[in-house]
Amino acid sequence: MKPDVTAFFDEETNTVSYVVREPQGRACAIIDSVLDFDHAAGRTATHSADRIIDHVRSEGLTVEWILETHVHADHLSAAPYLQEKVGGRIGIGDRITVVQETFGKVFNEGTEFQRDGSQFDALFREGDSFHIGQLRGDVLHTPGHTPACLTYVIGDAAFVGDTLFMPDFGTARCDFPGGSSEVLYDSIQKILSLPDETRIFVGHDYKAPGRDEYAWETTVAEEKERNVHIGHGRSKEEFVRMRNERDATLGMPRLIVPSLQVNMRAGHFPPPEPDGKVFLKLPINVL
Repeated sequence: MKPDVTAFFDEETNTVSYVVREPQGRACAIIDSVLDFDHAAGRTATHSADRIIDHVRSEGLTVEWILETHVHADHLSAAPYLQEKVGGRIGIGDRITVVQETFGKVFNEGTEFQRDGSQFDALFREGDSFHIGQLRGDVLHTPGHTPACLTYVIGDAAFVGDTLFMPDFGTARCDFPGGSSEVLYDSIQKILSLPDETRIFVGHDYKAPGRDEYAWETTVAEEKERNVHIGHGRSKEEFVRMRNERDATLGMPRLIVPSLQVNMRAGHFPPPEPDGKVFLKLPINVL
């Protein structure tokens, strides 16, 4: 089956969110939503999520799933807000527990922060399947960028999160805690083993040099042939050397501190203080 895919691009974070709809029905899933966040002011807004809600309501869709490809480090998830407004179950990979354990320590969260993934409604493993109405989705565990990264293969479409980008931009960084360029290479091979005609939808786009427009849809065949980091049958040794050298030059994402604290809680902020105010922590010389 070929799902109907509608993309929503957030230029502030270069994130692409998707509404994936069964081709002959009204069931849908939302993938990798964005909560607007003004870092300097510490203020949230819902403009990006409201665009998705308006689409869901105008099309008369029923949201069955709100899916995360991984714990994002560059934007906050709007999953709880979307769930409140349009319903759906929030799902992520079961290795979220590894991420929660790692960053629970980084942010000194204490024992009250549950590290069992219970903040989410569903934890997916490699080989799991789910349904969006009559449309089947299959789960690939594709770590390397983070330990919990998933690719959702829904009909003829694969939603790869940050694992792969458009062919002219390459692949994900691997220098976050729990990341691995060796593991990422193997995960990418798993994606590239899908049929050549499989549509690939990426989680971000940054307009590679020489390209004027943002883009987010490609195919397995195009990635195998043209991806500047992994295409033309590049060896694992070559890829790992390139990826590690490149990652050593990268700074931390602008929103990594708030994003991780919120997203490892399924999009919820930390519990409020007795006076009702909510605070995020800023670890010094840790990340």
